[in-house]
Amino acid sequence: MSTTRVLITGANTGIGLATAKRLVQSGADVILACRNPIKAKAAQDELLKLGGSGQVDLIELDLNSLTSVKAAAELVKSRYGSIDVLINNAGIFGESLQQTVDGYEQQFGVNYLGPFLLTQLLLPALQAAQAGRIIHLSSIMHWLGHINPESFQQSSGTYHAVSAYGQSKLANLLFSHALARQLEGSTVTSNALHPGGVNSDIYRDVPKLQYVVMRPFLIPTSRPAELITKMAISHEWSTKNGQYVSAHMPSWQSHHAKNTQLGDQLYQQSLELVREYL
Repeated sequence: MSTTRVLITGANTGIGLATAKRLVQSGADVILACRNPIKAKAAQDELLKLGGSGQVDLIELDLNSLTSVKAAAELVKSRYGSIDVLINNAGIFGESLQQTVDGYEQQFGVNYLGPFLLTQLLLPALQAAQAGRIIHLSSIMHWLGHINPESFQQSSGTYHAVSAYGQSKLANLLFSHALARQLEGSTVTSNALHPGGVNSDIYRDVPKLQYVVMRPFLIPTSRPAELITKMAISHEWSTKNGQYVSAHMPSWQSHHAKNTQLGDQLYQQSLELVREYL
């Protein structure tokens, strides 16, 4: 029987699916938390064919809706009681200004605020495990981000997609660090990574010509999947906390990412934004 239970968001494609394959082959129980039930079922079938000794379960999760996030977290806690690893993998890149169900700029809402709430709600399940690990997918693109609360609920005006994406990834990294400081000395750790320029579905909305130019420089999903798997289940990562690493290039952090005051401030702002769901 498996001793490690791992929940991966956005696990039906790209980095999430590649990571799930490695974890299943290692014997872990894997929970695929996905928005599209049909695609999630297809991923589950593919993973079960690998013949791992662990279970492969499905949870419906739409990070575009905080109500869905809360429902998914409650289902995880009631069904399993505890989880050993939470991998906040799911993310989007959008060229045009869109909003979540709750009125947040979509990249901020899906890439950051939804995972922030999910993590808060699943902390008791991680603390109930012998040792819990939280892994956040940030990006080198955090260098292009600035935390601008006025843009969190942007609904009109000029939209800079790359800046919005950068803000969401900077928020992921700041959250990982702030959470790590809070968890210091506990049985739960929080770490983040840059997966590299990966040839995955996150570029599905990029103009075709731009993608053709980018593609030769992109790496396969197996590269970050290998690193994420190590972070999730290796003994090497059992006590690491507050780290930021890269699967593809140097793990340099911007001065904003290292700003503990900014991180703590964002953490408190985020708690206020999701207060009614906690």
